[in-house]
Amino acid sequence: MGISSEMGREDSWAKRRESLLIASAYEEDRIRKSRECTQEGVRAGTKAAAVACVASAIPTLVAVRTIPWAKANLNYTAQALIISAASIAAYFITADKTILECARRNTHYDKSA
Repeated sequence: MGISSEMGREDSWAKRRESLLIASAYEEDRIRKSRECTQEGVRAGTKAAAVACVASAIPTLVAVRTIPWAKANLNYTAQALIISAASIAAYFITADKTILECARRNTHYDKSA
């Protein structure tokens, strides 16, 4: 019982502290651009993961049904790991590249120096 009442106080202090801080228009614009970059990265990563899933699933499943070594040694778990590893790698690599490219696009350097 004591834990929940203490957490309630912490939440109220956090809300009070947030209400004291007012972001400038420049900061709000940066936050908005950051969220847009993240969403763009997620979209691109999801598309790349879907393509990688299909591109790795077809040869994996064909190999398991036609190549004797693969038929004997690659069970369902191994097949799933091969396909999911390709999809996960494609997602994170593409999302990272997209977010970094978007961040570079939104960076403003001081050109007077």
